Amino acid sequence: MTVDVSVLRVFTDAEGNFGNPLGVVDAAAVPAGERQRLATELGYSETIFIDLPEPGSTTAHARIFTPAVELPFAGHPTLGAAWWLRQRGTPIHTLQVPAGIVQISEDGPLTVIRARAEWSPEFVIQDLSSVDELLAADPAAYPDDVYHYLWAWLDRDRGHIRSRMFANELGVPEDEATGSAAARMTDYLSRDLTITQGRGSQLYTRWSPEGWVGVAGRVVSDGVRHVG
Repeated sequence: MTVDVSVLRVFTDAEGNFGNPLGVVDAAAVPAGERQRLATELGYSETIFIDLPEPGSTTAHARIFTPAVELPFAGHPTLGAAWWLRQRGTPIHTLQVPAGIVQISEDGPLTVIRARAEWSPEFVIQDLSSVDELLAADPAAYPDDVYHYLWAWLDRDRGHIRSRMFANELGVPEDEATGSAAARMTDYLSRDLTITQGRGSQLYTRWSPEGWVGVAGRVVSDGVRHVG
């Protein structure tokens, strides 16, 4: 059996650079018991399996796997899935994942998801004094049993931060762009943010006092990978 995996990069910059690789798979092509194995083989920080919407439907269901575990919610897979469904001519307004119902919209070139901050995993948020300290951090120096989100201000007045995320427990030593952590961080600071993560990925967030966070970003396609 050969499985077609659409490979995207989510949260690129305006020129289509950087972004976090994502595997997108039609759930009907892979039995439920084989999905973790495939996600491990692919090696992306997440792979999302989508039950394709019926014609005329504006909702879909999906499950998300890291190389090591299944997640009830993650930001870059849900945003990437929404973009992918729109590109194939089946746009959706909501995406059902185990954590809840993610709202989907567009803002010019950006795809936007809206989710509850508490759906995200718990992160140990490391407030660092400078970007230089952030960039010098070694993932191996951080314990494997929790997820670490490191950040420092680039421009406090404009709400622009620089960040990195380490999650060895998920099989992801360093994540290039983390939508769920962006949601947690936005709730933590209680303000809208522009986040530059990893090598240069770009995330944009909107805070709500009711606990909902909007996370927006750009997506590009890197083609289809055929996995036998």
